[in-house]
Amino acid sequence: MNDLSEHNAVEANKVISFIEDLLIQMPLDWLCLTTHRLDIYNEKLAKTEFLDHLERLFEEHKTDTATLCALPTAYDYIRLGHPLSCVLEWGIAKMKGLDANSIVSFSSETMPILAILRTNLLAKKDTLITYSTDLPHSFDAEIIRSVYGYSFNLKKVDSKKEIPTFNGTTIFVSQSNTFNDDPLDDKVDFQVNTYGAPGSILLSRNNEYISEIQHVRRRESIAMTPANCHIALKALTTNASLSKEEENSEDFKLTVLSTVGEITQADTKALVGSSGLSIQYAIMMGLIHDAQEKHPSKAIKFVVPPNCYGGTNDQARRVAACLNNVEIVDLPVDGDNDMVKSVETVLSRLAAEDAIPYIIAEIPTNPRVEVPDLPKLKAALSKPRTTSNGTKAIAPVFILDQTFCPNVHFLNEGSTLSTVRAISYASGSKFPSGGLCTAGYCVGNAMAATLIEKIKLHLHVTDNEATGYQYELLAKQLPSMNERIAGAYKNTRSFVTYIQELLPKAKINFVSENLASQGFTPSVFSLDLPTKGETEEEKEAYKRALNHKLIHMMITEIPKESKYCVSYGQLKGCYWTIPATSTQGTTKEGDKDYIARVALSANMDLARHKEVFADFVKEL
Repeated sequence: MNDLSEHNAVEANKVISFIEDLLIQMPLDWLCLTTHRLDIYNEKLAKTEFLDHLERLFEEHKTDTATLCALPTAYDYIRLGHPLSCVLEWGIAKMKGLDANSIVSFSSETMPILAILRTNLLAKKDTLITYSTDLPHSFDAEIIRSVYGYSFNLKKVDSKKEIPTFNGTTIFVSQSNTFNDDPLDDKVDFQVNTYGAPGSILLSRNNEYISEIQHVRRRESIAMTPANCHIALKALTTNASLSKEEENSEDFKLTVLSTVGEITQADTKALVGSSGLSIQYAIMMGLIHDAQEKHPSKAIKFVVPPNCYGGTNDQARRVAACLNNVEIVDLPVDGDNDMVKSVETVLSRLAAEDAIPYIIAEIPTNPRVEVPDLPKLKAALSKPRTTSNGTKAIAPVFILDQTFCPNVHFLNEGSTLSTVRAISYASGSKFPSGGLCTAGYCVGNAMAATLIEKIKLHLHVTDNEATGYQYELLAKQLPSMNERIAGAYKNTRSFVTYIQELLPKAKINFVSENLASQGFTPSVFSLDLPTKGETEEEKEAYKRALNHKLIHMMITEIPKESKYCVSYGQLKGCYWTIPATSTQGTTKEGDKDYIARVALSANMDLARHKEVFADFVKEL
């Protein structure tokens, strides 16, 4: 053994020992939470700050739980990445002498390939995909070319030695079950190692692509899940095989599909993706596919509220950026705007243009928790319209994000969306799982049954279906969802009433008692604190500082229950965030909401939260 290989072996053993100890001492939150603390999170240094601190701990071989708990938040939401995905990517990099930022894990086998293809589409670069065994089972070359608009060449080789020199980007796809494979060949720009159910690992020679690849993982897919990263890290340290199969998941899946059906009263079976945005991506691509087949010459318009959840907003625009006949149309929905009037205006204009209208909207809206006049919305969506030539216009598809109130029936006969093609979806990290996993689901009414089949196809093409463990978590949590929603609403109504009495000058966005009686019982409200100052700039600055002061008081005075993070629907405690700096991150600045958004659960010390808020008011 030469000196270099001896050094590598010593370094590898040091990495293995460190990871083994880390897995024993790691905080439980690393494995079972979907959101992490914003107070120790710097988005501009996502992953890198965590890895910088981890590297120091590695040099000191320090892995006690308290120290690991104090590490900076790697990503605020585990769909994007999380401590265990970062440790896995770092561990593989250390073992192979690579830069940790050049390795990206996915829960999907195909999404890392699609991420490279998307980047090259926009950069107008050619791509060669090589493989020695088989491509992922979900990789459908014809659909990826025709629907997604991606261009590439395919070549099967017996070994890496047969990979030809190519003027463009070369990808090598390898089916694997261990982490022993050679990192990269000189002819290869990217290697994608696929592991079946756990997902895949992408290794990159070109770090200029990493930001774009990470963004695909952020918006159209998810990182390898904490549970599967945990399994992968154990396989990495023991040089064992990474299991390609997840056992007993079919029973959990059947339970989830049955329970979602009972909750939603929808006409179609549920589809369950690895996250809410994974489902939304399948919805968008499924509808585009349907439009291409039925109306190949017509423009596709996705109508989206400009201030809605940033992931929805960003993903819609990212899809449109890749396809010439797809465009985003703004739908102003809350504040001084009325959703019904906006729907009427937009649909009339798109009808005149003979375009295909797909509307994505949240009810209640986020973050202002507003519900439109539902009978009027139903009338506006169902109204027959004509084109400028007097022919019948294409009827809209309404895509409802009902994450705030997944218990409300929208799709069954007689309800708001029963007379128009409609699809409803929800983020599973909120009420469905109580914050234990990211998996999301969608259902459709009878009029959208054929669309659901197309969505199912694209959930498969992207390999973004929920994992077996995600199905297990949903199977356990969904049956209690409506009960938890009721308890959380009760606490939220009590807290809102208390704030209104104690601080009447504050503007609170929450549902009315009348809407609550109709079933809209969210556990989220937004708080626009009273401000002061001579100019608008001074008033805005004062209010923003006040938001942070309130959140800081809550999370320091009640650290075991109050968290500064972006989620809601959690099993316990109270979450605080500022939409403009978190959930609306990619929204245009003028549409952002610099207000506090508060999410309560059914299991929390409400009296203590009222006490701390009273202390905050005394200091105003």
